[in-house]
Amino acid sequence: MKEEPQQRLFTKEEQELLEEILMHRRDVRGNHFLNTPIPQQAVDTILQAALEAPSVGFSQPWEFVLIRDQKTKQAVKETFSEETAYAATQFTDQKQKEYIKLKLEGILESPLNIAVFYTPKDGPVLGQTSMPDMGKYSVVCAIQNMWLMARSLNIGMGWVSILDPQKVKQVLKAPEKNELIGYLCFGYTDMFYNQPELELKKWDRKKLQKEVVVQEKYRV
Repeated sequence: MKEEPQQRLFTKEEQELLEEILMHRRDVRGNHFLNTPIPQQAVDTILQAALEAPSVGFSQPWEFVLIRDQKTKQAVKETFSEETAYAATQFTDQKQKEYIKLKLEGILESPLNIAVFYTPKDGPVLGQTSMPDMGKYSVVCAIQNMWLMARSLNIGMGWVSILDPQKVKQVLKAPEKNELIGYLCFGYTDMFYNQPELELKKWDRKKLQKEVVVQEKYRV
């Protein structure tokens, strides 16, 4: 009788290492990226981490566009510039001054950009019939895997969300059904902050566990 393979269990040291990677994941901005090329093996490792992400109904509804061409990056940067000018008007007084000073992307500075798309399936998807956004959440799980794997390789990643997704789709000639979920910048960095940069700059404070955990049900 063939023996079943033993399940993989992890040691306390491995658990602590994962905790370290989680705690030291950072959103890297353009003023910290180096122009050092990322080896293809590292890129493949990051992409494979994405493919190991959980997905609703095992639908794996993701596609990844790798961008190294500076002209393409510049076209994406133009929509960032438009959107960030608008975003600044949404803040007032001191917050607006602080926003204008922030460096919020590294599109041109990072050697590799990756646009991550949600590619919906035709027909019903197991587990997605009641919550139709579960496919998009699956893509977010893939992005988180990429972020953590990149950090373990000492490669920085920044997620740029101040973009017009339709304009990015046009730049990349993406199919109409595809939906942009994340525009990511990857590269080696001159430093990883020990705390989130926006926390260090006092944009906001880090919430405590007791502030966000509800036992059993909400109290009215």
